[in-house]
Amino acid sequence: MFDINKIIRPNIKNLVPYSSARDEFKGEASVYLDANENAFGSPLDKAYNRYPDPMQYQVKMRLSAIKGVPARNIFLGNGSDEAIDILFRAFCNPGADNVILVPPTYGMYEVSANINDVETRKVSLTEEYQLNVEGISEAIDKNTKLIFICSPNNPTGNSINRDDIETLLANFNGIVVVDEAYINFSRQKTFIQELTEYANLVVMQTLSKAWGLAGLRIGMAFASEEIIEVMNKVKPPYNINEASQQLALQALQNTDLVNLWIKELLAERDKLVLKLKDMDFVLDIYPSDANFILVKTTDANGIYDFLVQHGIIVRNRTKVELCEGSLRITVGTPEENQKLLETLQQYK
Repeated sequence: MFDINKIIRPNIKNLVPYSSARDEFKGEASVYLDANENAFGSPLDKAYNRYPDPMQYQVKMRLSAIKGVPARNIFLGNGSDEAIDILFRAFCNPGADNVILVPPTYGMYEVSANINDVETRKVSLTEEYQLNVEGISEAIDKNTKLIFICSPNNPTGNSINRDDIETLLANFNGIVVVDEAYINFSRQKTFIQELTEYANLVVMQTLSKAWGLAGLRIGMAFASEEIIEVMNKVKPPYNINEASQQLALQALQNTDLVNLWIKELLAERDKLVLKLKDMDFVLDIYPSDANFILVKTTDANGIYDFLVQHGIIVRNRTKVELCEGSLRITVGTPEENQKLLETLQQYK
């Protein structure tokens, strides 16, 4: 049975979070002399002299309407990387606890674990890029606090079997983190809908991919109120800047445009797969629910270098476990994809 009090670090449980000026006063006033800001403004067209809303209320309310989740169940981070780091700092005792990773997967989970001095236990995906549930169960001990599952997975592109994830959620007393950075491109439904069923579920999403806001660095985590309260307790007071909050609010009004882009991108992905399959050096193209494809080739290093010489950059994943000989190719615009295909046709 999941009990947050049994997995939270004692120092975090007892932590008195920093109280900013904007935490202590909420509302509108005519004169603000409480936060040591520059009252004269900013040397910019738009004034950014005031500290931003530390809890990003307006952005969360807009996301709440889009995602169908109460704002109190939403955490916003400076990219998903901040949410990952906070989960380590809140729930994993350095030098004592461990987390489970399922490679090949997003590399930041391991980097964050290493930064926080937390052991990583790796249980590789199967050859079909699905969870080895039995292996994960065997790797869990009393000090296992987090399991990270990327679905759709990076770099493989496939969605992870939903029943397997639910099996872990139902039987693990720690937190299962489902990273859905690419969910907007997937045929699978989001795990956000399961938040009321599993108290130990954290779902991560981002505005960096389908929403095209990678430069603003806004990651999202959805979880129980208890977990969100802990994450807010640990985060820096003003972790999302005012410019990012305002621009995100503008972008979140344009759902129709984003949905159109997603539709066009998926059509381009299908065209790209069909054309690449005809090339002699392509051995396999794995099924993708993301905005990229993983392509197994006869010579990943040679093809990568050839593309670089022609000004085209893809991701060489040949050194990643279970991805030997593979290139990860992001789906671009029709013009970019055509240039890629024309260039690859010249490769010998």
